[in-house]
Amino acid sequence: MSLTQIQGVIVRRMLINFRADPKVVEKILPAPFKPQFVDGQAVVGICLIRLADLRPGIVPQFLGLHSENAAHRIAVEWTTKAGDKKVGVYIPRRDTSLWLNTVVGGRIFPGVHHQAVFNVNESENEYHVAFKSAGASVKVDAEVSDTFPSTSIFKSIKDSSEFFKAGALGYSPGFKEGQYQGLELITEDWKVKSLNVKTVESSFFSDEKTFPKGSIHFDHGLLMKDLKHSWRVGERLD
Repeated sequence: MSLTQIQGVIVRRMLINFRADPKVVEKILPAPFKPQFVDGQAVVGICLIRLADLRPGIVPQFLGLHSENAAHRIAVEWTTKAGDKKVGVYIPRRDTSLWLNTVVGGRIFPGVHHQAVFNVNESENEYHVAFKSAGASVKVDAEVSDTFPSTSIFKSIKDSSEFFKAGALGYSPGFKEGQYQGLELITEDWKVKSLNVKTVESSFFSDEKTFPKGSIHFDHGLLMKDLKHSWRVGERLD
Protein backbone atom coordinates (compact mmCIF):
# COMPACT_ATOMS: atom_id res chain seq x y z
CA MET A 1 0.00 0.00 0.00
CA SER A 2 1.42 3.38 -0.98
CA LEU A 3 1.10 6.12 1.62
CA THR A 4 0.93 8.70 -1.13
CA GLN A 5 -2.62 7.41 -1.65
CA ILE A 6 -3.68 7.67 2.00
CA GLN A 7 -6.04 10.48 2.87
CA GLY A 8 -8.37 11.56 5.64
CA VAL A 9 -9.52 14.43 7.82
CA ILE A 10 -7.71 16.24 10.62
CA VAL A 11 -10.55 16.65 13.09
CA ARG A 12 -8.33 18.50 15.54
CA ARG A 13 -4.63 19.30 15.67
CA MET A 14 -3.05 21.17 18.57
CA LEU A 15 0.54 22.37 18.36
CA ILE A 16 1.83 23.10 21.86
CA ASN A 17 5.12 24.92 21.35
CA PHE A 18 8.11 25.63 23.58
CA ARG A 19 11.34 27.59 23.20
CA ALA A 20 14.47 25.82 24.38
CA ASP A 21 18.20 26.32 24.82
CA PRO A 22 19.79 25.40 21.45
CA LYS A 23 22.83 23.82 23.13
CA VAL A 24 20.56 21.48 25.10
CA VAL A 25 18.56 20.56 22.00
CA GLU A 26 21.73 19.92 19.96
CA LYS A 27 22.71 17.17 22.44
CA ILE A 28 19.54 15.15 21.81
CA LEU A 29 19.48 15.47 18.03
CA PRO A 30 21.09 12.73 15.93
CA ALA A 31 23.02 13.58 12.76
CA PRO A 32 22.25 15.04 10.28
CA PHE A 33 19.69 17.16 12.17
CA LYS A 34 20.42 20.56 13.69
CA PRO A 35 17.97 22.83 15.55
CA GLN A 36 16.21 25.60 13.71
CA PHE A 37 16.56 28.97 15.41
CA VAL A 38 13.85 31.56 16.03
CA ASP A 39 15.10 34.67 17.83
CA GLY A 40 18.15 32.66 18.95
CA GLN A 41 16.06 29.84 20.47
CA ALA A 42 15.32 26.27 19.45
CA VAL A 43 11.66 25.32 18.93
CA VAL A 44 10.23 22.10 20.37
CA GLY A 45 6.70 20.96 21.07
CA ILE A 46 3.86 18.47 21.15
CA CYS A 47 1.42 17.72 18.35
CA LEU A 48 -1.92 16.30 19.55
CA ILE A 49 -3.89 15.21 16.51
CA ARG A 50 -7.16 13.39 15.96
CA LEU A 51 -7.44 11.73 12.56
CA ALA A 52 -10.64 10.46 10.97
CA ASP A 53 -11.57 8.57 7.80
CA LEU A 54 -7.93 7.62 7.20
CA ARG A 55 -7.80 5.32 4.19
CA PRO A 56 -6.37 4.73 0.72
CA GLY A 57 -8.22 6.77 -1.89
CA ILE A 58 -9.98 3.73 -3.38
CA VAL A 59 -11.56 2.77 -0.02
CA PRO A 60 -14.96 4.26 0.91
CA GLN A 61 -14.90 6.96 3.57
CA PHE A 62 -17.04 4.99 6.05
CA LEU A 63 -14.31 2.32 6.22
CA GLY A 64 -11.63 4.82 7.24
CA LEU A 65 -9.76 4.55 10.53
CA HIS A 66 -10.02 6.96 13.47
CA SER A 67 -7.31 7.62 16.05
CA GLU A 68 -5.83 9.98 18.61
CA ASN A 69 -2.11 10.55 18.15
CA ALA A 70 0.70 12.49 19.78
CA ALA A 71 4.18 13.44 18.65
CA HIS A 72 6.98 15.14 20.56
CA ARG A 73 8.71 17.33 17.99
CA ILE A 74 11.85 19.38 17.47
CA ALA A 75 12.10 21.92 14.63
CA VAL A 76 15.21 21.03 12.63
CA GLU A 77 17.20 21.67 9.48
CA TRP A 78 19.59 19.38 7.65
CA THR A 79 21.59 19.10 4.45
CA THR A 80 20.99 16.24 2.02
CA LYS A 81 23.76 14.24 0.38
CA ALA A 82 23.07 16.28 -2.76
CA GLY A 83 23.80 19.46 -0.81
CA ASP A 84 20.19 20.70 -0.55
CA LYS A 85 19.13 22.39 2.69
CA LYS A 86 15.88 21.11 4.19
CA VAL A 87 13.67 22.09 7.13
CA GLY A 88 11.16 20.01 9.07
CA VAL A 89 10.78 18.33 12.43
CA TYR A 90 12.56 15.50 14.20
CA ILE A 91 10.10 13.35 16.16
CA PRO A 92 11.84 11.34 18.87
CA ARG A 93 8.58 9.79 20.07
CA ARG A 94 5.13 9.00 18.67
CA ASP A 95 2.15 7.72 20.71
CA THR A 96 -1.23 6.52 19.43
CA SER A 97 -4.59 5.20 20.55
CA LEU A 98 -4.79 2.84 17.57
CA TRP A 99 -3.22 -0.57 18.11
CA LEU A 100 -2.80 -1.01 14.34
CA ASN A 101 -0.42 1.96 14.24
CA THR A 102 1.91 0.23 16.69
CA VAL A 103 2.00 -2.84 14.44
CA VAL A 104 2.57 -1.17 11.06
CA GLY A 105 4.45 1.95 12.23
CA GLY A 106 8.08 1.71 11.17
CA ARG A 107 7.18 -1.14 8.83
CA ILE A 108 4.39 -0.28 6.38
CA PHE A 109 4.44 3.44 7.10
CA PRO A 110 7.16 5.59 8.70
CA GLY A 111 7.58 6.05 12.43
CA VAL A 112 7.60 3.64 15.35
CA HIS A 113 4.45 4.23 17.46
CA HIS A 114 3.77 3.45 21.13
CA GLN A 115 0.38 2.35 22.46
CA ALA A 116 -1.23 4.98 24.70
CA VAL A 117 -4.52 5.61 26.50
CA PHE A 118 -6.02 9.00 25.68
CA ASN A 119 -8.42 11.08 27.77
CA VAL A 120 -10.17 13.71 25.64
CA ASN A 121 -12.91 16.16 26.59
CA GLU A 122 -13.52 19.02 24.23
CA SER A 123 -16.10 21.47 22.95
CA GLU A 124 -16.08 24.03 20.16
CA ASN A 125 -13.64 26.32 21.99
CA GLU A 126 -12.25 24.36 24.96
CA TYR A 127 -9.92 21.37 24.82
CA HIS A 128 -8.66 18.83 27.34
CA VAL A 129 -6.33 16.25 25.80
CA ALA A 130 -4.20 13.89 27.86
CA PHE A 131 -2.54 10.53 27.39
CA LYS A 132 -0.43 7.99 29.22
CA SER A 133 1.76 5.25 27.79
CA ALA A 134 4.55 3.05 29.09
CA GLY A 135 7.14 5.75 28.40
CA ALA A 136 5.37 9.10 28.24
CA SER A 137 2.51 11.22 29.54
CA VAL A 138 1.01 14.54 28.48
CA LYS A 139 -1.80 16.76 29.73
CA VAL A 140 -3.04 19.91 27.98
CA ASP A 141 -5.95 22.22 28.81
CA ALA A 142 -6.53 25.05 26.36
CA GLU A 143 -9.13 27.36 24.89
CA VAL A 144 -9.40 29.22 21.60
CA SER A 145 -8.12 32.79 21.86
CA ASP A 146 -8.42 35.90 19.68
CA THR A 147 -4.97 37.09 20.72
CA PHE A 148 -1.47 35.78 20.13
CA PRO A 149 0.86 36.02 23.18
CA SER A 150 3.23 38.98 23.12
CA THR A 151 5.79 36.88 25.02
CA SER A 152 6.27 34.48 22.07
CA ILE A 153 9.53 34.37 20.15
CA PHE A 154 7.35 34.67 17.04
CA LYS A 155 6.24 38.18 16.16
CA SER A 156 2.74 37.15 15.13
CA ILE A 157 0.46 34.18 14.57
CA LYS A 158 1.16 34.58 10.86
CA ASP A 159 4.90 34.12 11.44
CA SER A 160 4.25 31.08 13.59
CA SER A 161 1.83 29.59 11.06
CA GLU A 162 4.30 29.98 8.18
CA PHE A 163 7.11 28.46 10.26
CA PHE A 164 5.17 25.30 11.08
CA LYS A 165 3.66 25.01 7.61
CA ALA A 166 7.20 24.94 6.18
CA GLY A 167 8.10 22.18 8.66
CA ALA A 168 5.51 19.65 7.49
CA LEU A 169 8.12 16.92 6.82
CA GLY A 170 8.83 14.90 9.95
CA TYR A 171 11.51 12.29 10.60
CA SER A 172 11.21 9.55 13.20
CA PRO A 173 13.56 6.76 14.29
CA GLY A 174 12.97 3.43 12.56
CA PHE A 175 13.58 0.02 14.08
CA LYS A 176 17.10 0.02 12.65
CA GLU A 177 19.55 2.11 14.67
CA GLY A 178 20.67 5.19 12.77
CA GLN A 179 17.75 5.00 10.32
CA TYR A 180 15.20 7.83 10.16
CA GLN A 181 11.92 7.55 8.28
CA GLY A 182 10.22 10.58 6.75
CA LEU A 183 6.53 11.40 6.49
CA GLU A 184 5.12 14.66 5.13
CA LEU A 185 1.73 16.08 6.03
CA ILE A 186 -0.12 17.62 3.06
CA THR A 187 -3.16 19.79 3.78
CA GLU A 188 -5.55 21.30 1.26
CA ASP A 189 -6.25 24.44 3.30
CA TRP A 190 -3.78 25.40 6.04
CA LYS A 191 -5.49 27.49 8.73
CA VAL A 192 -4.54 28.02 12.37
CA LYS A 193 -6.06 29.71 15.41
CA SER A 194 -4.35 30.85 18.58
CA LEU A 195 -4.77 28.84 21.78
CA ASN A 196 -4.66 30.09 25.34
CA VAL A 197 -2.92 27.15 27.01
CA LYS A 198 -3.93 27.00 30.67
CA THR A 199 -2.21 23.72 31.57
CA VAL A 200 0.61 21.86 29.86
CA GLU A 201 2.47 18.87 31.27
CA SER A 202 4.88 16.62 29.41
CA SER A 203 7.02 13.92 30.97
CA PHE A 204 9.41 14.23 28.03
CA PHE A 205 10.02 17.97 28.32
CA SER A 206 9.95 18.01 32.14
CA ASP A 207 12.73 15.40 32.39
CA GLU A 208 15.58 17.47 33.82
CA LYS A 209 18.13 14.87 32.70
CA THR A 210 17.27 15.84 29.13
CA PHE A 211 16.13 19.43 29.64
CA PRO A 212 17.88 20.93 32.71
CA LYS A 213 15.85 23.35 34.79
CA GLY A 214 15.48 26.70 33.05
CA SER A 215 16.40 25.37 29.60
CA ILE A 216 12.83 25.12 28.26
CA HIS A 217 9.79 27.41 28.48
CA PHE A 218 6.26 27.27 27.08
CA ASP A 219 5.85 29.68 24.16
CA HIS A 220 2.40 29.43 22.52
CA GLY A 221 -0.28 27.12 21.20
CA LEU A 222 -1.98 26.72 17.81
CA LEU A 223 -5.14 24.93 16.70
CA MET A 224 -6.19 23.43 13.37
CA LYS A 225 -9.61 21.84 12.74
CA ASP A 226 -11.54 19.94 10.07
CA LEU A 227 -8.90 19.87 7.36
CA LYS A 228 -8.65 17.33 4.54
CA HIS A 229 -5.15 15.91 4.43
CA SER A 230 -2.91 13.24 2.94
CA TRP A 231 0.49 11.75 3.70
CA ARG A 232 3.59 11.53 1.51
CA VAL A 233 6.59 9.40 2.34
CA GLY A 234 9.87 11.32 2.57
CA GLU A 235 13.32 10.09 1.61
CA ARG A 236 14.77 7.76 4.24
CA LEU A 237 17.89 9.01 6.01
CA ASP A 238 20.59 6.58 7.14
